[in-house]
Amino acid sequence: MTLSSSSGGPDAAGARAAAISVASRARASGWFRSQTSRRLSFGYLLLAPAVLYVLLLVGAPFVFSLYLSLSDANVGDPVATFVGLGNFRAALESDVFYIALQNSIVFTVVGAIFKGLLGTTLAFLLLQPFWGRKFVRGLVVIPFTLPISISVLSWKWMYDSQFSVINWFLSRIGLIGSYGSPDWPVWLGQPHLALAACIIVNVWRTFPFSAIVLLAGFTSVPTEILDAARVDGTSFMQRFRFVVVPMIAPILLIGFLFDTVFTLSDLSIVYLLTQGGPANATKILPVLAYQVGIQAGALGRGAAISLFLFPLLMPLMILLLRNLRRREY
Repeated sequence: MTLSSSSGGPDAAGARAAAISVASRARASGWFRSQTSRRLSFGYLLLAPAVLYVLLLVGAPFVFSLYLSLSDANVGDPVATFVGLGNFRAALESDVFYIALQNSIVFTVVGAIFKGLLGTTLAFLLLQPFWGRKFVRGLVVIPFTLPISISVLSWKWMYDSQFSVINWFLSRIGLIGSYGSPDWPVWLGQPHLALAACIIVNVWRTFPFSAIVLLAGFTSVPTEILDAARVDGTSFMQRFRFVVVPMIAPILLIGFLFDTVFTLSDLSIVYLLTQGGPANATKILPVLAYQVGIQAGALGRGAAISLFLFPLLMPLMILLLRNLRRREY
């Protein structure tokens, strides 16, 4: 017997390395064939269409709008050149931009308050047992499902300065004067009323969404917990505040986030009613971005104005999602 073979020389070391390599490959192939790996692969496969959908319909337009905002792109120019932050600087130097920013914040905050109040009230009413409850629940979603152009044009007729149904009703019950008097409101022609009129239409159209979200949350609360709280002597508001709200907080946060995004980026209602007038009283950021980027043809400046919505929404989204994740643990 040689010294190398008796003491485990190069041949033995090579055999051990080959055995270790074969064992590692076997473990790797075994992991890929395991049930856990198959579940993970199947889960990623199911998520792939949703990820692709988000990347194509959200990510690609966002990247393209970011490219436009950093260039001097115009409708009539075949080539756009890089201008850096010049479009953002031009927006910040405009007085109309600050008016639109203020109107956007007021439009979103006031609308969210009224939609929360009306949605909560309607959800509680729909929880009560009464005849035809299913039919009424179906009617609730009509404002949210109607084509927005038809519903907004109907409201524009109701706000008409001469043939307003709202003014006719208020005049009949004695709250305002007759047509032509100083007490006759011109809803879409007076600056202090125009933004309120747009908020009313936005609330009417989207508060059923808040009611449906709240109704889904209320019905998910076990009745045994509410009965136990009732036995302990809690009032209705105490049960709502300390029992119902903590249990449906994730649903409330997601609903509030969606409603805020929809309201802050809402272009159709304000544009169809007033187009930002009178005297920029109802001009919000989406309307300003549309008028500058599409109607005036300054694509770069319009994209820059629209991207100002992103820093407004991002802190709110981060705060709500962090709070939601903290509640999961």
